[in-house]
Amino acid sequence: MVRKPYLYILCLLLLSLLLWGCPKKVEIIPPEKPPFENPIVKLLATFSPAESLQARASIRIETVRDGEEMNFLLNGFLLYQKPDKFRLLGYHPLGMGLFDALYRNGEFFLLIPPQKKAYTGELFQFEDVMAKAGEIRISSERGEGSEIPNRIQIELVEKETRIDLRLKGISVNPSLPEDSFQWNVPDGVEVRSIDRLLKGKKRR
Repeated sequence: MVRKPYLYILCLLLLSLLLWGCPKKVEIIPPEKPPFENPIVKLLATFSPAESLQARASIRIETVRDGEEMNFLLNGFLLYQKPDKFRLLGYHPLGMGLFDALYRNGEFFLLIPPQKKAYTGELFQFEDVMAKAGEIRISSERGEGSEIPNRIQIELVEKETRIDLRLKGISVNPSLPEDSFQWNVPDGVEVRSIDRLLKGKKRR
């Protein structure tokens, strides 16, 4: 009978462990996490070469829910004004307004007309909640000779969600109307704190 050498080596290793006794507990220090970077701040930085901007948008959302892949295609309109004003409106392909997201001087507003709900709050108060939500990756592409991106991709890794934002008809440094970043709540819309949205709390 021919002995297999790997079995002999394995026996030696096991014998050595028994003779050494119980190994000392080794404390494993997890790698230090990089500091949290607010995704809104990173998104604004992609438009910083411009003083102001407006563009039409094609919004594609890919996500996974209960193991099933889902895709959504929306139309949109984007507004930006340096240093920290950003607005993105999303529309159903048939024209119905689906959402109005506005960031202004650290404060975030979100209006969802079909649900007659709105959320508002200062984002810096909830950075710990956003940090726990998982990694958010933001990348952008620019056309040749342009400093302004014509495509932005946002990936929520743990949520298995990707948002592909393609900009069309980009107008750089236009004179925007004074009410471009004003937020008005329509009649019949319930306004909630944004922490309920971030934490996924249900209404009682």
